[in-house]
Amino acid sequence: MTGARAPRTDHYSYRVYADADMAEAFDGLRFSGPIGQLIARTQEEIIAGFLDPIEGRTVLDVGTGTGRAAIALSRRGARVTGVDASAEMLAVANRRALDAGVDVTFVSGDAHGLAFDSRSFDAVICLRVLMHTPDWRQSLAELCRVARDRVVFDYPAFWSAAALQAGFRRAAQAFGSGVEAYRVFRGSAIAAALESQGFRVTGEHRQFVLPIAAHKRLNSEPATRRIERAFSRAGLTRVFGSPVTVLAERCAS
Repeated sequence: MTGARAPRTDHYSYRVYADADMAEAFDGLRFSGPIGQLIARTQEEIIAGFLDPIEGRTVLDVGTGTGRAAIALSRRGARVTGVDASAEMLAVANRRALDAGVDVTFVSGDAHGLAFDSRSFDAVICLRVLMHTPDWRQSLAELCRVARDRVVFDYPAFWSAAALQAGFRRAAQAFGSGVEAYRVFRGSAIAAALESQGFRVTGEHRQFVLPIAAHKRLNSEPATRRIERAFSRAGLTRVFGSPVTVLAERCAS
């Protein structure tokens, strides 16, 4: 079991999600409308591809939130455990799993110190978490520790429109706003952190060049697909696309 130090529970990432109203509204805020639904479908397809074959695999979903990814993987035949620090989010996740008729084990836990033995899951996934954790390197180390061979996670890229939004949010937070001032990542930092844990990047998917907020204002999946297809053909997505979903695999010892 891990002996990692306790996280900073005064951090905004704990306060924001320890709220019943936020937990109830979370899926609607993230995945409503045609663009939110496109993001959810794409996310599920990418994760399924990175974890293939899924059926029978043991998967840990760290920062499971309302359980969307955990439930989707369970429907595909995985044996899934979802971990989250928010009891309020887990309550929604349990209800959603019951409504979906799937068997997912949801437990309270923290990404900085997972209460599982090393290599106790075939794969670990972690979505929209590292951008918010107080110590992302410690959290990533924990994901790698408990994974037997694969880790899938995402992050907003440093060279993307997300970096501009992150900068605005940091400035707003400095002036007393309660916004979530998430971090962005360079691919080189991610690769180095993985290497230190005996993992390497073997797959990557970049989603949008334009900010998600811009696509949500367009509110048209066909328009979003056309715009982003043009960016992809011009070679911009592989440089500026964000968020980045990564497949990392354990190196042969």
